[in-house]
Amino acid sequence: MTMTAWDADDPNTENAVLRYIIVKQSPNKPSPNMFYIDPEKGDIVTVISPKLLDRETLPTTQYELEIVAKDMAGIDVGLTGTATATITITDKNDHAPEFTHSLFQATVNEGWTGVVLNLTVDDRDDPATGAWRAVYSIINGNTGRSFEVQTNVDNNEGMLSVVKPLDYESTAFHTLLIKVENEEPLVPDVGYGPSSTATVHVRVLDVNEGPVFFPDPMMVTKRENVPVGSFVATLNATDPDFLQTQSIRFAVLRDPAGWLSVNPVRGMVNTTAILDRESSFVHDNRYSAVFMAMDNGSPPATGTGTLVIILEDDNDNAPYVYPSVARVCEDAKDLNVAVVGGKDKDISPNAAPFRIELGKQPGLEKMWKVTKVNNTHSQVTLMHRLQRANYNLPLLVTDSGVPPLSNSTDIKVQVCTCKKNKMDCSGADSARPGLLLLSLVLLALLSCTFTLVGGKIGGRFRASVQIQDAASPLLRLAASGRSRKLEDDVFVGPAS
Repeated sequence: MTMTAWDADDPNTENAVLRYIIVKQSPNKPSPNMFYIDPEKGDIVTVISPKLLDRETLPTTQYELEIVAKDMAGIDVGLTGTATATITITDKNDHAPEFTHSLFQATVNEGWTGVVLNLTVDDRDDPATGAWRAVYSIINGNTGRSFEVQTNVDNNEGMLSVVKPLDYESTAFHTLLIKVENEEPLVPDVGYGPSSTATVHVRVLDVNEGPVFFPDPMMVTKRENVPVGSFVATLNATDPDFLQTQSIRFAVLRDPAGWLSVNPVRGMVNTTAILDRESSFVHDNRYSAVFMAMDNGSPPATGTGTLVIILEDDNDNAPYVYPSVARVCEDAKDLNVAVVGGKDKDISPNAAPFRIELGKQPGLEKMWKVTKVNNTHSQVTLMHRLQRANYNLPLLVTDSGVPPLSNSTDIKVQVCTCKKNKMDCSGADSARPGLLLLSLVLLALLSCTFTLVGGKIGGRFRASVQIQDAASPLLRLAASGRSRKLEDDVFVGPAS
């Protein structure tokens, strides 16, 4: 550093000619004359050997110098001024970190992870600086990348951890070579020596491990509805502790539908109930169950594995028609009632395409028509307008399974009053199965003989119909069901 003093006297006279001198050094070790000041310029320089100017060996890192400036060119009669110069000796990374031991040892259980050892080092550089902070690396022995070492920022120690579980049966002993360096590079004339590396021996202790299933999950394909007691699969589980002689027993751990059992010794899985692909326990045609394997070690250890059964479909569900209710306006110009579709719990090829047709009752085709739209839907159309009421229409839907399954479904057709874009179905609250019966009556009347019985009442004929065809009980039932209407005031002409 440079000390500078000023004198108010005439600079052209000796009254302002200054000279500098160090009168005191504190502390005065390792030498009382560690520094020198140029008498005329005031420059302070070191005069101690660089080897002795070592921050780590000096009694202090800060020195104070008492500096006197004297005018009159420094003669005794000159006037003086005094100041203090403070010199701080800063650190350089001139000391490599060194392990406190050349060999470290650790013990760890197989299958365990975490910190197993703290590596200690010495570094004489200034703590909490890059010249002191340690950086650790494993330079040999970590072939499986099972180990990792991190720096503890609080004490600069190296924390050796197991990051991948170790297997006693594979390797019971590991030898690692670990190196320590500083964050900052060393000065050019200082290098890392043998003490900057250490050897670590890690011994792995044997632990009783649980059996391991293979494959996991195990995938098998079975057709649904196979008989109870059918074979499904044989579980495979091995004990990793092959250096020990142990036996394995199997058990069902989780069987949501209760469909399976397992032989505890052989691991054979059989059905205890009917496998149903349409069950709520089956997702995406797959049923999953979890099994447990236990060895006879001390203490016993367990392992789990999953069995996935892919269920093939049987045609065991009849289709049905939806929706169950359709509405139409009684004065609608378009007599298309609804588009109905088929649904089936089964899947292809046991489901669509569906065949939707009228029920087997005679005469339905005179009033209704069913037309195919696509493989799953059909159009229901009225052949004639109907009065406001509810009508039950029987439909028969058949799937494409082999053999196919059919189902008869009634849909309710509501003929409603429609005004100003509003549909009023409140009066159409009672079903009219008589629609079918009336159609049958009309058809029967065309082929039967009538007898007119009646008398003139108020200028009109009172007539009733007597059906002569006793061979048609359904017709008699239909006629009796409509007898009130048939006995109204009507004119009946001769049968044709």
